[in-house]
Amino acid sequence: MANVDELVRERIRSAIHLRRHWVENSDSYRLIFSEADQLPGVVADKYNDIVTVQFLSQFTDQQWFRNALLETVQEELQPAAIIERVDERIRELEQLPASESGLLGGDRTATVFNLNGVRFNFNALEGQKTGAFLDQRENYAAAAKYAHGEGIDVFCYQGGFALHLAGQCDHVTGVDSSRTALETAEKNESLNRESNRNEIEWLEANAFDLLKDYSIAGKQFDTIVLDPPAFSKTRKDLPSALRGYKEINLRAMKMLRQGGVLITCSCSYHVSETDFVDMLRDAATDARRIVRVLEKRGQAKDHPVRLGVPETAYLKCVVLQV
Repeated sequence: MANVDELVRERIRSAIHLRRHWVENSDSYRLIFSEADQLPGVVADKYNDIVTVQFLSQFTDQQWFRNALLETVQEELQPAAIIERVDERIRELEQLPASESGLLGGDRTATVFNLNGVRFNFNALEGQKTGAFLDQRENYAAAAKYAHGEGIDVFCYQGGFALHLAGQCDHVTGVDSSRTALETAEKNESLNRESNRNEIEWLEANAFDLLKDYSIAGKQFDTIVLDPPAFSKTRKDLPSALRGYKEINLRAMKMLRQGGVLITCSCSYHVSETDFVDMLRDAATDARRIVRVLEKRGQAKDHPVRLGVPETAYLKCVVLQV
């Protein structure tokens, strides 16, 4: 066991050191990405001075493994707190005992973190995944590079894309169906007020209904971001997922002014890049718009794709110009 323990600690140290070389202009990133770091069944993220962790298998939930991870992270990073985020569904699937999210070390659960110079509030015991969507960090920066004019971030959650657009666009609207997420987005906006060109308009709405209404009304934008939740959780959901993606992208393409930019994403592993690009081609045909591909992107480098493990490649982000 001693040799296995040291191997685990070495892989944890290696994962942390790689991120120090990969990540720029941000104090937050994924520390450990499961199979991609040869540590299947564990995910850890750094949000400024707080680290969150998930133990997702029988192997990683053992006490010696927990101790190895906690001690190594403490030695390497000296975080103010280490917090476990429990995914009840996965623990049930893996036949792990029921548990609750909570502190594993330290004495606080909240901080403010920075992505690409944009600041965000963070509470480690709230929100989706381990608290935020760090895998979009580099796509946020790319979106800001292309953003201009009238912008809208659809499925905005806590405002990641909207806040990056706000430094470049004349006006930005953020849309989400969750009032709780929008309240956090508003707090995040207040952290960045000096760098934003104008106030962001936050709308609580069903994205499909709103896009339909805007399209019928002839409303137009110069920059549109579509970052929906995973439409396809399983392979059998793929046909309905592609229909959903096509609907929102077709409406977005119709709503863009000439020269407008669409940043469109899918985090569904079962929707391949080929599936996604084919869907965008069909949407452009039906929208009767000429569409150029400016960039095809994936998840940030701290969520590395491991050759031979296709599950590590899941995020698609395509930047289009109409």
